[in-house]
Amino acid sequence: MIASLKGKIELKTDKFIILDVNGVGYKIFCTSPTLKGIKDDKKEIKFFIHLYPRENLLNLYGFLTFEEMEFFEILISVSGIGPKAALSVMMLESVKVLKQAIASGQKTLLTKVSGIGSKTAERIILELRNKVSASIDDIKQLNSDSEAIDALISLGYPVGKAREALKQVSGKIKKVEDRIKEALRIIGK
Repeated sequence: MIASLKGKIELKTDKFIILDVNGVGYKIFCTSPTLKGIKDDKKEIKFFIHLYPRENLLNLYGFLTFEEMEFFEILISVSGIGPKAALSVMMLESVKVLKQAIASGQKTLLTKVSGIGSKTAERIILELRNKVSASIDDIKQLNSDSEAIDALISLGYPVGKAREALKQVSGKIKKVEDRIKEALRIIGK
C-alpha cells in the first residue's frame, strides 16, 4: 500500500496534481486548500497518501499533513461518505475546526457540503463524535465564530469572505461582538 510519495509536481489542476516520482507520474486528488498551499511547483514535495481502490481504478488522495490524511480516513469510514464527499467536507474548514464541529454536534457546518443533508450530517456526528476530540475552549470558540459568521452574512458579506476575515482575527479576542468588529475592520482593508 502506498503511504506517502515525494517528488516534483508535473501538472497542477483545480482537483488533482500529477506528481513525478523518479519518472513515474502519479495522479493525486487533493483539496483546494492543499493545492493552494503548494507555493513552489519546482521543488520536491511530500504527500501523505490514501489509496482508495474502486472496481477498476486505484485512486490516490494526497495531503500535506498526516493529520489531514488521518481525518480523511476517519470521514470515509462513515457509511455513505465517499472520498469526493470527504474532500468536499475538508474544503470547508481546517481539520481542527471540523473536529470541533463534530465533537460539539454542530451539523450546520457539514450540511453546507453539496450532497450532505441533515441526516448524513447527523450520521457523521454520531459515528465520529467519540473518534475526534476538542476542548471546551475550542468548542466555545467555534460557537462564537459561528455566531460571528451569521452576523456577517446578515450584513451582506459572502460566507467565504466572512470565514476568511474571522481566520485573521486574533485568538486573544474572545467576545463575539469584538470578533465581528475586528472582522469588519479586516474586510474593510
